[in-house]
Amino acid sequence: MRVLERLFKKKKTLVIGLMSGTSADGIDAALVEIVGSGTHTKLRLIAYETYAFPRGYKRLLLKNSDASTARLDDIARLNMLVAAFFADAVKSIARKAGKRQSDIDLIGSHGQTIHHLPQSTRMFGKNIRATLQIGSPSAIAKLTGIVTVGDFRVGDVAVGGSGAPLVPYFDYVMLSSSTRNRAALNIGGIANITILPATCLLSDVTAFDTGPGNMLIDAVMRTYYRKDRDDGGEVAYQGSIVPGLLNWLTKTPYLRQEPPKSTGREMFGEKFLREVLRHGKTMRKQDVVTTVSEFTALSVYDQYIRFVQRTCRLDEVFVSG
Repeated sequence: MRVLERLFKKKKTLVIGLMSGTSADGIDAALVEIVGSGTHTKLRLIAYETYAFPRGYKRLLLKNSDASTARLDDIARLNMLVAAFFADAVKSIARKAGKRQSDIDLIGSHGQTIHHLPQSTRMFGKNIRATLQIGSPSAIAKLTGIVTVGDFRVGDVAVGGSGAPLVPYFDYVMLSSSTRNRAALNIGGIANITILPATCLLSDVTAFDTGPGNMLIDAVMRTYYRKDRDDGGEVAYQGSIVPGLLNWLTKTPYLRQEPPKSTGREMFGEKFLREVLRHGKTMRKQDVVTTVSEFTALSVYDQYIRFVQRTCRLDEVFVSG
């Protein structure tokens, strides 16, 4: 408790943020200095690095993100393994910044999502939404000796939220404008967008997942080319869009679902991939890659036209991923 009391009283804190997205390519670690709170918050980036996961980890993770192949013993062990990887990232980013671990005030850890079920289900008289991130914050705290906060998505679904996108409040604090209608578009495994109307209050901010980001492209690349991704869009540039396949993709029910909403591997994972491959079995491999790449871009635009443009025409878009 004394540590927490000291943290609350500090005007300036050193915080390490940890993130591993749906793509599961590695751990993003950022060490920042934070001054103030709310809309008066000031951030200074001190160090940033992405730490790749070891070979074979992603395959094991994806196996245990699929309900048909997951094993409870693997998930229990992965929970601790991911925490160990995240703790190593904390130590590495602190060294890179020339800081001691004792200099770090706080760790914020998203964890690694392995299952996301934002649709409400009635169970034993309760309406339940669910999401599961592994990489125990408690284990990270013990391994580093630093106060660690996490389970952000779990907290959101507990009070009726969708658990995603994760950072609309950050977008509001850092990116909102008094004169420009802005959006923050993040294209990871899943793509999500935050809408920030000019002069908006926090209650005016909307955010939702638009659909697949690089998840579907990566999955097709692994199947056809045994590669984790299409680096630089090299394969997609060699192909052509297949109208019939693209038309089928754009009929995906998720695109018609009204926000607030979120999605993940449960909707655009292995089962969806099998359907894509079935539709594309007579097509050239590069044409399938081109078409699913086009679908990622088109789904973002589709969601803007359906759910954003009618109330907020954007002046600026900040794209990350």
